[in-house]
Amino acid sequence: MNGGHDMGGMHGFGTVLPESDEPVFHADWERRVFALTLAMGATGEWNLDASRFARENRPAAEYLNQSYYEIWLAGLQQLLAEHELVSEEEVSAGRPLEPRKPVRRILAAGDVAAALGRGGPTNREPARPAMFNVGDCVRAKNMNPPTHTRLPRYVRGHIGTVTATHGCHVFPDSNAHGRGEDPQWLYTVSFDSRELWGAEADPALAVSVDAFEPYLEPLT
Repeated sequence: MNGGHDMGGMHGFGTVLPESDEPVFHADWERRVFALTLAMGATGEWNLDASRFARENRPAAEYLNQSYYEIWLAGLQQLLAEHELVSEEEVSAGRPLEPRKPVRRILAAGDVAAALGRGGPTNREPARPAMFNVGDCVRAKNMNPPTHTRLPRYVRGHIGTVTATHGCHVFPDSNAHGRGEDPQWLYTVSFDSRELWGAEADPALAVSVDAFEPYLEPLT
């Protein structure tokens, strides 16, 4: 979707200033939000792509005025409400008001390290040959879906070159909305900076984007 989260290449946000010796968490509540998000994701009530969409699907003014973990918390609260696991009254009260509702799985404290170590691989067996090969010139589709997508807005409509093929992976655009995994081929596509930003861009720079096959079209 074209939301406040998709700000790549946009002017007006100032210089990125990395924080020296930045801690993993700036406050205890951030640590708790991170843990809650992982624990609820492990229940299987929703998938990673749905979780990402819940975070990016914030009104732009809200998204741009919240911190990283405030956005995570807002996304988690939305998912909990959508799945009727927590009511608005309970969020306001900050405590349970009704008996706990069952979930598919529970991530026990003793299993956290092993679960994080396993991760959640998204690679799947190909159902058909890849449409593109390394070296092919392709165009990123000029698409503006209202739902989840991993194609950055600043590359849409631009021409790039396939530099790597990564096999088939779960397609986020489908998986985020309960329409199945629909595995798709995944490629790395390199875009010349002048193709993206115009003739005044540094000719020595290029931007590489991992793009699913449905995002791309061949040059004819």
